[in-house]
Amino acid sequence: TVHENIRQATKAAPLEMLFKGKSPEDLAAWQKLFRGKVSELLGPHTPPAQWERERLSTEVFPEFTREEFLLKAKGMASLPVYALRPNPKRFGKGPFAVVLCLHGHGEFAHDAVVGIDHTPERAENIKKANYDYARQLAVEGFLTIAPCMRPFGRRLDEGSRKLKTDACAVTFVRLMLLGETLMGANLRDCKWALDFAATLPDADIKRCGCVGLSYGGRMTMLTAAMDLRVKAAVVSGALNMMQERIGNRYSCGGQVIPGLLKYGDTPELGGLIAPRPCIWEIGSEDGLVIKGWDKKMKTRLQCVYTAAGQAKAIQFHHFEGGHRWDGTTAAPMLKMALG
Repeated sequence: TVHENIRQATKAAPLEMLFKGKSPEDLAAWQKLFRGKVSELLGPHTPPAQWERERLSTEVFPEFTREEFLLKAKGMASLPVYALRPNPKRFGKGPFAVVLCLHGHGEFAHDAVVGIDHTPERAENIKKANYDYARQLAVEGFLTIAPCMRPFGRRLDEGSRKLKTDACAVTFVRLMLLGETLMGANLRDCKWALDFAATLPDADIKRCGCVGLSYGGRMTMLTAAMDLRVKAAVVSGALNMMQERIGNRYSCGGQVIPGLLKYGDTPELGGLIAPRPCIWEIGSEDGLVIKGWDKKMKTRLQCVYTAAGQAKAIQFHHFEGGHRWDGTTAAPMLKMALG
């Protein structure tokens, strides 16, 4: 069958650019080559050089202020983004370290990570996944930025919501016809959100981290790998490999980089983060992290950090629970890495 043929091809995937070095020099040379190849496979992902912002709302809370913006550029889809500023009475006027907070699948998108919980459904969604990490980190003194990725939240039109097809798959196919990929488009928006953060007077973009759960974890991995402004990352609920996914379970178009398995897999993408600090969160009951494959991924990631001379800069944080954000070690690491 088609599926059997694909599984056989997956097992025999070339993975031609696996890291096999031993030194920081070996790593730097490999990262330059592999990052260039990933950039090529992603298709267009450069943010607009010129753009404008529109402030949509401002809400003041005891511990932070939440502002909602719409970033707009000619010929590009507009980008909704939240900025959460810590209370200056508690933390001073800044500038503050920045943390880009990326959401996963779900109808509430970036509303969830900033803690918008005014309905029972929204509150339950946040509670189940401990989802409001942008709000949690703002309370810790970080200026948090939360963009809405596609095709989620308010970026998904009503007609698409009513279809029974997977919006990620549909969007992926349509973008491919236009010469783009969905991961490339979302990486562009994540980089655009960082460009936006760099314009805020109370934000210090030189002290920048990135965190996310599930698909947000996948995009945290990719953003940290491809944007060196990110100095530290926390990847939650995404310790899995595409070689496993393509053979055993469905993986949406939002996670597909065409041709990736010819050169490497997610451990190699994660390896592009080294030697910068990175925590990988793994829940004991997370059914999306497959035993055996998680060990393969850990081994290849650890190999890269060891070669960098920073074996302790990568942490695998195991916690009791399912597919959710834990964050127990996230804020301490980010404070240490970003100051």
